[in-house]
Amino acid sequence: MTNDKIRTVTTPADQDLFLDVPARVYGNDPNWIPPLRSDVAKQFAPDNPFFGYGKLQQFIALDSSHPSQAVGRIVAAVNQRLIEREGKTVGLFGFFECVPDCAIAQSLLNAACQWLREQGMTVARGPIDLSTHNNCLFLVDGFDTPPMVMMPYNPPYYPEFLEKDGWQKAKDTYAYDFPLDKPLSDKFKKAYQIACKSGITFRPIRTKGEGFEQDCISLYHLFNRAFANNWSSAPRTEAEFLEEAKSLQSLVDPDVFPIAEDKGEMIGFFMGLPDYNIPLKHVKGKLNWLGILKFIWHRRQIDQGRVIAIASLPEYRRKMVPLALIYLGMQGGIKKGKPYKRAELGWVWEDNFPSRKLIEASGGTIYKTYRIYEKTL
Repeated sequence: MTNDKIRTVTTPADQDLFLDVPARVYGNDPNWIPPLRSDVAKQFAPDNPFFGYGKLQQFIALDSSHPSQAVGRIVAAVNQRLIEREGKTVGLFGFFECVPDCAIAQSLLNAACQWLREQGMTVARGPIDLSTHNNCLFLVDGFDTPPMVMMPYNPPYYPEFLEKDGWQKAKDTYAYDFPLDKPLSDKFKKAYQIACKSGITFRPIRTKGEGFEQDCISLYHLFNRAFANNWSSAPRTEAEFLEEAKSLQSLVDPDVFPIAEDKGEMIGFFMGLPDYNIPLKHVKGKLNWLGILKFIWHRRQIDQGRVIAIASLPEYRRKMVPLALIYLGMQGGIKKGKPYKRAELGWVWEDNFPSRKLIEASGGTIYKTYRIYEKTL
């Protein structure tokens, strides 16, 4: 199948075709977890805060034999915050999905790159769905297991399509597998004891009412300080951060989300989440009343979790706060009554050697590799 009929998304009908593409691409893939259709659609709603500092264009590739169906999609985006931070005119592509046809993929990529050129961009980077705070990265190794919560997944041919189209690796990142049946080294418990003796206090995140909102505001400011230099990342507004936090509020397990404080100020955290992809797989992208019932029923099957981030202000690393947080997070995961058998830690950029050293010392091993690509326009 080949098809060069690329169309910009301008109508509700086009938007439906855009949202339908993943089901066609992954219909027979047992490892695919359908995203919530409403969550994807929300990214293009006029009230998305992104439109306050960026612009985008959606494209679909139509099936030449069935013009009422789409066989591919892509979004080109300009994130002004990222441009200001990096000091160069870098544009993004994301939301890429395509049937196994290289010609269609190249047509979509060409359409996105041409739009970015028209906006004055000189470099294209992706896949990044508007921001690295959203879905991003192509999986390039580790296709044998489903993705954990909030992690990407794609067919093995996506990276091949980009490389055939002249895209270059910009940077790799890793996910680490961490079986919970192996005890941590004693140095992690000792680190916790040292941190406590130095005056650091630890507690679980609060998950209800005003306490949750206060903790989220503190997390937002700590995120911005701890991850200020993350590659290809631009800061979110407080409103954006809080909106995402509220969407995850009911999913948080406080036992795997410890917080470190010094005199009442948050100075570190270990952000673990149960792997809600396990029940989401059965929802099939729609959280209607039936989907909610299926989610509630299948969430009992959750037996693994993902560590999204471990953060500490630099001045507290000598007080062993990162190691203490790992100790508490892992202890919370294996306490009596908890279902977790393994954890995933990631993602971690390949050149983030301090974090990688810490994770590998904890017993983590790389089991999935992801990649961001770039191309000169």
